[in-house]
Amino acid sequence: MPSEPDPTVRPLDHIAERGVECGHAEAPALVLRDRVLNHEELRQRVAQLAAWLASEVPDGGARVASWAAKGELTCLLPLAAARAGLVHVPINPLLKRAQAAHILADSGSVMLIGNKARIASLEDGDAPADCTVIEEKEALERASAHSDKLGPSVSDPDDLTAILYTSGSTGRPKGVMLSHANLWLGAVSVAHYLKLAANDVTLAVLPLSFDYGQNQLLSTWYAGGAVVPLDYLFPKDVVKACAKHKITTLAAVPPLWVQLTELDWPDEAVLTMRRMTNSGGALTTDLVGDLRGIFPDSDLYPMYGLTEAFRSTYLDPDLVDSHPTSMGKAIPFAEILVIDDAGEVAEPGEEGELVHCGPLVAQGYWQDPERTAVRFKPAPAQSSYGGTAVWSGDRVRREENDLLYFVGRRDAMIKSAGNRISPAEIEEAAIATDLVSEAVALGIPDERLGHAVHLVVRGTDDDDERKALAKALLKDLPNFMQPKVIHWRDSMPLNPNGKIDRTALLKELSQ
Repeated sequence: MPSEPDPTVRPLDHIAERGVECGHAEAPALVLRDRVLNHEELRQRVAQLAAWLASEVPDGGARVASWAAKGELTCLLPLAAARAGLVHVPINPLLKRAQAAHILADSGSVMLIGNKARIASLEDGDAPADCTVIEEKEALERASAHSDKLGPSVSDPDDLTAILYTSGSTGRPKGVMLSHANLWLGAVSVAHYLKLAANDVTLAVLPLSFDYGQNQLLSTWYAGGAVVPLDYLFPKDVVKACAKHKITTLAAVPPLWVQLTELDWPDEAVLTMRRMTNSGGALTTDLVGDLRGIFPDSDLYPMYGLTEAFRSTYLDPDLVDSHPTSMGKAIPFAEILVIDDAGEVAEPGEEGELVHCGPLVAQGYWQDPERTAVRFKPAPAQSSYGGTAVWSGDRVRREENDLLYFVGRRDAMIKSAGNRISPAEIEEAAIATDLVSEAVALGIPDERLGHAVHLVVRGTDDDDERKALAKALLKDLPNFMQPKVIHWRDSMPLNPNGKIDRTALLKELSQ
């Protein structure tokens, strides 16, 4: 591992070439249920899929969406779409019809590739009129039968190559625009500080529609290693996969880590584990201790990130025991400033807003200049990078030892089980049932989930209709957005401006 990561930027699809270039052509690259692709086969499959995509969607910059579980298509499509000059729009397979329809319409996708069940759930008008809808199996068969192969692209690294949809504190999911450079440098950075190597095997349990999940693929392949994609039903499935595939690298969010620490880990799953990474919420001191007890010889990497800038900080494993609640320091290619309310760099120990500067900063929100202007603003004058920075809205402090600590969120975002949830999306779904006239969704601290969704509503006083609300939401919202508790009220507290007093409700329900 070099002392500094290579800052040279190449088009994203060149990651498919890395294993071969580094002399690992015959080494495993992608471990599927029915077969294993080595790095040469990975390279060839990306070239073939890219050629088929280019023939089907010849207009450069067009959006191609995917809505399927982990498999060959969803793993290769980020690189193949980039090589074809297209923009990949991965849809979280946990989302349901309404959310998928919004993403398809908002992105203007001209092709959707999904599995049979998800495509069948779409109704007339859910996909744009000019959007070709193809089942995953058919797409792979047609790509395999395609005679041409497309070589590495010569795209400008600043070209748009992916749109990842993420919930905001208000409104529907917004699409974060990512360039080749964003994703390439993210892969280089993570591969560097995690010390990934060609003999590493990563278990990819996180959704590939998340930047954290997608980077599992990109950083591992950049290092010449192998990826084992897994959609698990139960936490024990993760343990079994770790033992079966001799996993060396496992990334998860705190709720999953809690569940995993409650299981018995066989020696064959523990002995090969070199590193574990965490994001999507802070690790508690107790959870760090539990992980240390199970994996005494493995490195633990707590991390902080946001889709708008991919990843911001990580904590060196050597500091985890002494500083278990710290966010750490900036990752390679990131500059992290703490800016106080006066616009100055905060003094050590003082609270301020985390501002992320540098080449990992995304290009803004797709077709949403208003929300882009709120989050993507000129970097502070003190920045060495300059240009555009992400003003995170998160409050942090930097201590004398230069380590960062999370203080709180400025917005009303709910983060539950590693998912960022828009309260407005839940509220809109509740009101759309016609059973309630007012709704407030809140995140209440929860030991297992980080935050649990509580829904406060005012509306019908009929007991049967009240019971019907939960069933209606179960139909319209994905599982991770379902309220843990629904609180019915005859009236809502109001603030001096006549608006619903969310702060008062949050304080009441948190007691």
